[in-house]
Amino acid sequence: MEFLKDLGLKKNMPGVSTGTRWTTHKNGKKSTICSPIDGQVIAHVQQAEPEDYEHVIETAQKAFAVWRSMPAPQRGSILRKIGDRFRACKGPLGSLITCETGKPIQEGLGEVQEFIDICDFSAGQSRMLYGMTTVSERPNHRLFEQYHPLGIIGIITAFNFPLAVWGWNAMIGAVCGDVCVWKPSSRTPVTAIAAQKIIAGVLEENSLPEGIFSLLAGGRDTIGERLLNDRRVPLISFTGSVAAGRHAATSVASRLGRSILELGGNNAIIITEHADLSLAIPAVVFGAVGTAGQRCTTTRRLIVHQSLFATVTKLLIRAYKSIQVGNPMSATSHMGPLIDRAAVKSYLRALAAIEKQGGTILYGGKVLEGQAYGTSRCYVQPTLAEVENHFPIVQEETFAPILYLIRYRGDVARALALQNQVSQGLSSAIFTTDYRQAELFLSVVGSDCGIANINIGTSGAEIGGAFGGEKDTGGGRESGSDAWKAYMRRQTVTGNSGSGLPLAQGIKFDIP
Repeated sequence: MEFLKDLGLKKNMPGVSTGTRWTTHKNGKKSTICSPIDGQVIAHVQQAEPEDYEHVIETAQKAFAVWRSMPAPQRGSILRKIGDRFRACKGPLGSLITCETGKPIQEGLGEVQEFIDICDFSAGQSRMLYGMTTVSERPNHRLFEQYHPLGIIGIITAFNFPLAVWGWNAMIGAVCGDVCVWKPSSRTPVTAIAAQKIIAGVLEENSLPEGIFSLLAGGRDTIGERLLNDRRVPLISFTGSVAAGRHAATSVASRLGRSILELGGNNAIIITEHADLSLAIPAVVFGAVGTAGQRCTTTRRLIVHQSLFATVTKLLIRAYKSIQVGNPMSATSHMGPLIDRAAVKSYLRALAAIEKQGGTILYGGKVLEGQAYGTSRCYVQPTLAEVENHFPIVQEETFAPILYLIRYRGDVARALALQNQVSQGLSSAIFTTDYRQAELFLSVVGSDCGIANINIGTSGAEIGGAFGGEKDTGGGRESGSDAWKAYMRRQTVTGNSGSGLPLAQGIKFDIP
């Protein structure tokens, strides 16, 4: 693991940082992080203690007082420098992400590039934190809006994107003048430590205070619950399961805080009778097996017109037979392992449920063993199953490379009804060359998801658009467009430049 040395990482590392300083405990609890590729130990990470939490929050409060007063373009310049530093570390950092998550090396490198891109985006955004001016109904009055920094942003991320999702929040929050406290997934804290070390150099070189970017690697009860319930943290960005998201939302709402929720996805692609299959099949395969099916935007349901169902099934089986499952460090591997053995058990439970509920396994459905897969027992076959949309297992989000094939008859409205008949609403796609079908998909009676794509798959969103979904996905938006507004305090301002005091709505209040 030469990349660990390149990133300045060691086998034993603290998991608490205020940006430039690290906290260690002589007898602190440690978590052993192993690679799902081969079970090899990556590092032992010391966990945050309750006293660490208090120190980090207090330091962040002090940093906010300084950072918020820096002009936004200057903050943007710092983020540009951070992006440049990550460019220089792209190779080893991408390798670390692959090692820690099991995603293919091209995806690991792509995640670093996504972080670099959000730094560039945020640097540009620093000159576009626009307010709005409108007309007042009162003479000699000016009515406008402005945005101010919000405070400390608590960011709780999942294992599958250990860098990019933090970047969406931390870089956008930072350009808005906020500071962030990051609790990474307990499965992937090493990437977070590496990111913190890279950023530390930029902070030190620019004489910035500690506490702008902080890290707390720790458990749900030790750190997570404190973040959720801390009134000093006005905004929580939470990425995880629907069940965990409900708890997070309830906790934050009970103290009248804000939350950005990025929860489950049960994403569908509709293939109509007018689809171009040369586009559709590759998009379906990448969407279903990318990151071993462990993306929130993974394609989980394929809703296919009856006239094309047999052809699409045949083409998918042929494509799945060519998928190379193996060591994700190899450029020839399309799919690596699941994150751990618990994920494999979930995969097997889903397969059993498919058959019990009346579905048919068309391809795959096995745990892969042998010398090529090491001893981790985390490699599985990508799987195709013919099902019906109403099956209980299909209504769930199974975080594994299982693609459900569903037939539909009649017009595309029937396919849309099937797509929308799940509780999640993140990403959706349709493949059609028919303009009317595409417009219906995008209409008010079309897809009910936060992301709607035409002739591309459900996975692989660009950072320029707002990312997020509806229903059980949580309703949050991160990354591009005007998502930055969620990280700021909105203020409506009215100014009176006249000599009178007229009231709105024509109200008269005369004092003799």
